[in-house]
Amino acid sequence: MPTSKQILSEENGITESQWRGIYIIGGVATIIALIGIVLDVAVGSITGGNLLALPQTAVDRFAQFQANPLLGLYNLDLLNIINQMIFIPAYFALFAAHRKTNVAYALLALISFLVGTTIFVTTNTALPMLELSHKYAAATTESQKTLLAAAGEAMLARGTHGSLGVFIGFLLPNIASLIMSFTMLTGKVFSKVNSYLGIAGSILMLLYIVLVTFAPNIKDMATAFAMPGGLLSMAWMVMFTIKLFQLSRQGN
Repeated sequence: MPTSKQILSEENGITESQWRGIYIIGGVATIIALIGIVLDVAVGSITGGNLLALPQTAVDRFAQFQANPLLGLYNLDLLNIINQMIFIPAYFALFAAHRKTNVAYALLALISFLVGTTIFVTTNTALPMLELSHKYAAATTESQKTLLAAAGEAMLARGTHGSLGVFIGFLLPNIASLIMSFTMLTGKVFSKVNSYLGIAGSILMLLYIVLVTFAPNIKDMATAFAMPGGLLSMAWMVMFTIKLFQLSRQGN
């Protein structure tokens, strides 16, 4: 016989079993996102991870795409885009976990993350630049190459890693992480340690984003914030993933 909790959930259109399914999907999405983050760190370490060493002009980007398309896409944040989109179910699962304890702030965090991800995706120039690189390589006249180079520069002005064009797209998801971590602290569904890891990691990553965008020449200082911030954020993700799987077995 269904409990009063199950009846209430079914009246609202979502059963307890569906909520548990959302927790599982969110947990699996987080695991995949963590793998993507590790891959991002590995590629960044192999390639040097130096913003100042990246190709600075559209023609140089085209040459990189022709030599190594995957590296060209990576340097224009395609992997970050994929990770961000994969992480969406995780935020919905975190919202679901707080729907009875702190729904307002959980919803604010979810909306902030979705808006930030939307901005990040729509301003990304990786795939358009890849297409332009193919056209540039196939161009037969200098006038065609000049037009394509100009189009490429317009794309780069719209957004490259560490530029103002992608600042909001990087900023909002990290603000969302900070809000969600504070939500965890007051919602009492997740542990305080989990909350503090998220708060500390989000603050350090926000400092990194600001420094990379507005003071790219102080790379060492930015990295000093990014390394511990990234590790703390990953620990935050691991801990809440474990809790999501626990909630999937017991309901919430």
